[in-house]
Amino acid sequence: MPEDKKMKAKKGWLAVRVGLEDEDGGFQRFVIPISYLYHPLLQDLLDRAHEVFGYHTTGPLRLPCSVDDFLHLRWRIEKEANNHHHHLPSSLFFNSC
Repeated sequence: MPEDKKMKAKKGWLAVRVGLEDEDGGFQRFVIPISYLYHPLLQDLLDRAHEVFGYHTTGPLRLPCSVDDFLHLRWRIEKEANNHHHHLPSSLFFNSC
């Protein structure tokens, strides 16, 4: 669920901005656990963010992905974390991510 823009990310969490320029509603802010940064699906998205935006940005980390696809990606990471013995292949990815 999108987080309030005025809220600071608590220790161990990271604010990200998700959205595509042509997407209705623009960008939305989310707060995710830092541990997600080590997941292969999010690492692929971070590589793409570097290609699109570079390393030097101000504010929350921007992810070039539709909000719907990001919500699905987050769901998959959470499902995998809750289901340690059933890993989803990281080769499955999304249209806009």
